[in-house]
Amino acid sequence: MAVSAVSGARVLGLDTLVRLQRGVRAAAAPHRLAVPDGMSAPLGCDAVAVPSLLGQQVLPRLPRVGCVFADEAHWWWLVPSDSDYAMEWPAPARYAAGAVLPDSPDVPGLIHRPDGTVPYTPPIPLYLTLCRLTGTTPTWSRPVSA
Repeated sequence: MAVSAVSGARVLGLDTLVRLQRGVRAAAAPHRLAVPDGMSAPLGCDAVAVPSLLGQQVLPRLPRVGCVFADEAHWWWLVPSDSDYAMEWPAPARYAAGAVLPDSPDVPGLIHRPDGTVPYTPPIPLYLTLCRLTGTTPTWSRPVSA
């Protein structure tokens, strides 16, 4: 349904506006971290992002490290899907379901690849390390109010 303009300017119909909006979304499609060749993610894949300075502190404290991706601003750890279940990841960490990075202009590079075929960093040690470094009490240790 297009309405003609009195001033002679072209008025766009609803179909045209929807098509244009879809084009804008497609152009700004979010990036997804990919599991490296030769590896499989049988439990699905999510990611945990932290600022790069914090990432450098986390890495040596973990007993096992899976795939880690990085750019100048952030480091991302691949974790099994639903690793945010019943856990609030401490700020400034961000949890990315599906390992989708909606606000990243480029796909970060792989900086660590584990031996074997599984790309995951175990989420509980990663979570506890982030809690310790950020001074956050783990979710299950917080007092419960009635």
